[in-house]
Amino acid sequence: QVRLVESGGGLVQAGGSLRLSCAASGNIFSVNRMGWYRQSPGKQRELVAATLGGDITIYADSVKGRFTISKDNAKNTVYLQMSSLKPEDTAVYYCKGDLVEGTTWSRRRNEYWGQGTQVTVSS
Repeated sequence: QVRLVESGGGLVQAGGSLRLSCAASGNIFSVNRMGWYRQSPGKQRELVAATLGGDITIYADSVKGRFTISKDNAKNTVYLQMSSLKPEDTAVYYCKGDLVEGTTWSRRRNEYWGQGTQVTVSS
């Protein structure tokens, strides 16, 4: 069974930095996309950043220039380096993976979510 486990959240002052990690484990055949979403109270979950095929990355306008997503294909891990953090970045951050589970002979594509990690930015 595929699992995504996030780590690296915490409390930081405005202007500070944090690095989130998301490791995918299990019977993974291949990784199509991995990304970070966030949700704050009373708001819908929103895309923060994602890695698409190859070296293509996308970012929400609100984090461009401040956040950087990267990946380690060998470890099936994606990172989110967050800098110049603002109080409005406070949210639960979720990792999402668009993965193929299984073997060459039997595999299926599915989306998986991590359990979330809290990021709190104080003013």
